[in-house]
Amino acid sequence: MKRLTISLMILMLLCLAGQTVFAAGVASARKLSGDVTYRTGKQAQYAALAAGATLAEGNWVHTGKNGWVELLLPDGSTITLANNTELELTRLKIGKDKREGVFGLAQGKLRASVVKVAGKQADYKIKSSTAVAGVKGTEFLMMTTGPANVFFGNEGKVSIGGTGKEQKQIQEGTMTQTTRGYEPLEPVSVEKGSALAEAKDTFNAITGSIPPADWMAGDALPIIIARWNVNYSRYLTDRGSYQEALRVLQIAIDLTQAAEIRADAWLERGTIQGRFLDNPRAALAEFLLVLEEYSRLPQAELALFQVGQTLYELKLYDQAAERLNQYLSTYPNGRFRNKVEVLLNSLNTLPKSKGTK
Repeated sequence: MKRLTISLMILMLLCLAGQTVFAAGVASARKLSGDVTYRTGKQAQYAALAAGATLAEGNWVHTGKNGWVELLLPDGSTITLANNTELELTRLKIGKDKREGVFGLAQGKLRASVVKVAGKQADYKIKSSTAVAGVKGTEFLMMTTGPANVFFGNEGKVSIGGTGKEQKQIQEGTMTQTTRGYEPLEPVSVEKGSALAEAKDTFNAITGSIPPADWMAGDALPIIIARWNVNYSRYLTDRGSYQEALRVLQIAIDLTQAAEIRADAWLERGTIQGRFLDNPRAALAEFLLVLEEYSRLPQAELALFQVGQTLYELKLYDQAAERLNQYLSTYPNGRFRNKVEVLLNSLNTLPKSKGTK
């Protein structure tokens, strides 16, 4: 009898242990390929993650330059991480009537597929440091690069927000973006054959149900979208949406370190500030950024001319003359030479500025 009692107690402990392990499990690594690691907390060291391993609340998953992993949640939902991605499994609670979860995307690209379960509402959130996506039973793509975030809708509706209360909804075939915690942009349609459609197709491929054939394809996404943003900002400017155009250009700058794209974006921002928003000092700051950061790029010629012209408009005549003469010295056959000479000639009849900064 005593032996039976001990056996029953051992069995009960084993059952309780099993329940504890299941309750603590937030996800399992259903499939993975390449360099995939995990850690048990922010201060812990990363270690190799094995296929089938269970992950708990507070765990982090990281994929290397050739890493890919599909994480399976207890309700059948999945989160697929592309390469160079880091995700925290912050919290998950599946109750009788509701499923709640929070996941933190530190950087990288993912696809979230949240299944619909009869009688159990879903309230999953995927957060970066500057944005949040609220998912209730749908599929979407999310990319975080620095402070910038890009979202594509694949199925259903997803609520996207910055650090404030303003939200936008994306659905299948649409995309939105945000950076630095600002309100997300108005969603746009992903038109077939466009650069944006190309980006989305690539995004879907690198977060599909099997590891991608081309690991490097996803690395070009920030550049593709940033370049699209620069072009889209011109459309917004033409229709008079100047503030939105400025935000689109800021996202382009935050998405990539590509010098030519950043220089183009700063030039466009300066043009909007000076020509359409009557803010020459803000325009001057944008043009100077191009000169300071990218003086050897072709964009520097336009930036230098714009600096001289803007200083002239601000009646900072000494500085204007200095920059305009610098233009003639740097670009003796430049495309703005005639305009520069006209401005310099007009300076002879204008009062000099005194101690301007």
